Amino acid sequence: AMRRGAARAYLDVASVKGGPRRELEALGLDLAPYIGTHPMSGRERSGPLAATADLFEGRPWVLTPTRDTETEVLNLALELVALCRAVPVVMDADAHDRAVALVSHMPHLVSSMVAARLENADETAVRLCGQGIRDVTRIAASDPRMWIDILSANPGPVADLLAQVADDLEETVTALRALQSADQDKRTEGAAGVEAMLRRGNAGQTRVPGKHGSAPAAYEIVAVLIDDQPGQLARIFADADRAGVNIEDVRIEHATGRQAGLIQLMVEPKAAPVLGAALRERGWSIRR
Repeated sequence: AMRRGAARAYLDVASVKGGPRRELEALGLDLAPYIGTHPMSGRERSGPLAATADLFEGRPWVLTPTRDTETEVLNLALELVALCRAVPVVMDADAHDRAVALVSHMPHLVSSMVAARLENADETAVRLCGQGIRDVTRIAASDPRMWIDILSANPGPVADLLAQVADDLEETVTALRALQSADQDKRTEGAAGVEAMLRRGNAGQTRVPGKHGSAPAAYEIVAVLIDDQPGQLARIFADADRAGVNIEDVRIEHATGRQAGLIQLMVEPKAAPVLGAALRERGWSIRR
């Protein structure tokens, strides 16, 4: 398309940015009308039937202009991002690839590795799956063919991160084996090793951006038992609205073998007792 002069500006929306830029350079093309982009939004499903009108709304959309990218081309890309109601983020292409390896590509492989443990697991064990395993394995449902393309374009940074994860796994396995020891000193050492890993996880998790990309906030959970029937969620949100409480986030944990579930309403700490009292008054079953 660039050789044909088909347009004033050209962009891609690939999940990696350094590779496409280097390929264009190798082809001897003028990069003035080109800009690499990556809308950081997606789903585990693909194709037209999985499309949603608000897919990009409020999501980061990375732009990786080169030194040769014309200002007009950057402005056109920014206009597209604005029309999709996304948030523009300008980055260097290689820095972007290292970043997505950390926050997207490596986690996807780890999710797949955890999900793979379920493939031949005993059915009785699988039936005990709760929200934790669902959260960890959700993205493992994505199309492997698409991910082969993504990982083939960014293998180095992903392999480096997985090597670090492998080191942590080895240390954690060693610590857990020590907890099996009859020697009290070894058990103490093992417990310290496991605790250190868990605390590192705590520290890392607090760096994940919160609502609207702001600093993460500590919310209180008001857990409510609901029946799996039409209108239940609408009722509970309406009751929260009557109580003047804003629901910051929500999760649903489905009960095994029952047509019911536990909805976790995350609210500001000072609003939790207000919401709990209001929902009890309206007949909801609150769980602690």
